[in-house]
Amino acid sequence: MADQTVPNPPALRANAIGLREVLFQSITDMAPGAAVAASIPAGAAFAGGSLPLAVLFALIACLFSAVSVAELAKHLPAAGSLATYAANGLHKTVGFLVAWAYVLVGVLISPLVLLQLGFTTASTINSEFSGYPANLWWPWTILGALIVMAAGLYGVRASAGLGTILGIFEIGVFLVLAVLLIIHAGHANTLSVFGTGHTPAEHHGISGVIAGSIFTILAFGGFEGATPLAEEARDPRRTIRRAVLGATLTIGILYIITTYAVDVAFGPDKFATFTSSGASSWEGLARQFYGLFWFFVFLAIVNSTIANANAGVNVSSRTAYAMGRIGAFPYRLARIALRHRSPYVAILAVSAATIAVSLGLGFAYDPVTAFSVVGTGIVILLVAIYIVTNITCVAYFLRHRREELNVVLHVVIPILGVLAFVPAWLTAAGLPVFSFVSTLAPPISYAGPAVAVWMLLGVGYLTWLYRRHPDRVADVARVHLDEQPGEQPAVPASPLEAV
Repeated sequence: MADQTVPNPPALRANAIGLREVLFQSITDMAPGAAVAASIPAGAAFAGGSLPLAVLFALIACLFSAVSVAELAKHLPAAGSLATYAANGLHKTVGFLVAWAYVLVGVLISPLVLLQLGFTTASTINSEFSGYPANLWWPWTILGALIVMAAGLYGVRASAGLGTILGIFEIGVFLVLAVLLIIHAGHANTLSVFGTGHTPAEHHGISGVIAGSIFTILAFGGFEGATPLAEEARDPRRTIRRAVLGATLTIGILYIITTYAVDVAFGPDKFATFTSSGASSWEGLARQFYGLFWFFVFLAIVNSTIANANAGVNVSSRTAYAMGRIGAFPYRLARIALRHRSPYVAILAVSAATIAVSLGLGFAYDPVTAFSVVGTGIVILLVAIYIVTNITCVAYFLRHRREELNVVLHVVIPILGVLAFVPAWLTAAGLPVFSFVSTLAPPISYAGPAVAVWMLLGVGYLTWLYRRHPDRVADVARVHLDEQPGEQPAVPASPLEAV
């Protein structure tokens, strides 16, 4: 039945969610709780007590890119999101490669945070009940993947609602604890942590801050997570734009406050030893200073990992759906469940990949090392996509919206966004082009070659697709919300099934 098509394929559920749900899609895609507890502390080994400066650098860089994304989302509301932007602003082939990279980013988000769910839960239970093996992390990772899969299959309202509830809880817990830590620090409070004076000797000065920003940028990664939900949001041109900018600024301020708080409470000069678990961690400080409050921190981290995995599945499944709808990816990825209007084939595929990557890397190394490897791979891809999106913003408004061109918004800010992200991308990729780029050690450094292989496969597939089905590549630029039903591309018959 591969040659049977329907002219007006069923779509995702339109007008299903509003600003609140869309905002928390971006917020939970940034995983503030998990980021505060693990992604940001992972940068402490490089930046030491100067980590708040790395957070500030990342916020500024991400705000530049958030403006570019928001400006493009206003005119190009599509499930293809960043890929559709690049296809319109630069070239359809660039749009395809952005989609190829962005799907992998979405696929890797779930393993990243569910690995954290596994090792955090196992370590916590072991600390309370010594008979529980500290290395028995994988059942929790699988359980998290199944919960996220179920939420996704129940549709965007269920998954977005889950993200909203979990997001509010994790933000509240860490904000309260941050205030308590600042009070506890007392006279130790100091603005010197926003300088380079507290970097460790082996990563002294600005080089340590830039290296630390790798994981800080990972903490911001996902601010654009609302964009793939454009076809399911009410008033998407306005809603998506506000969600992207609001999430970036709000969570950026949260990161600065919480990083500063834990830094001054722990001690800036020894902060390079701060980690994501054990006594030298958020949970450890909560145990030491506030007794049972540690349990709320633990719950916030668990909530954050599930919320972020949920957001990652939303991103990757909608991008895969958008590409499957036009035949750039396998058509089966565009199949929609009848009852909940969820792209169930894409969700099932992402869930399977989540479990495979989590268990494969987690057993090959260990879950903490696997977390760092996956995180570095995400940064390499995502920062490259942000750079391309900034360039896209300039090109799109120069080529298609010259009458609306604002030199500051559409030229200066995107260029600053590119310049801000280049050092972080070079560091993530382990390319010591500048003196301040610190070389990453194996196996973290393996992420770069792995990503390169993935992109080479994408170029190969694009070459074949461009020769055999150039119309499918061209359709990456389509904005389906702007089209009449009769203008929508055909897809194989029976894409709508009861599940």
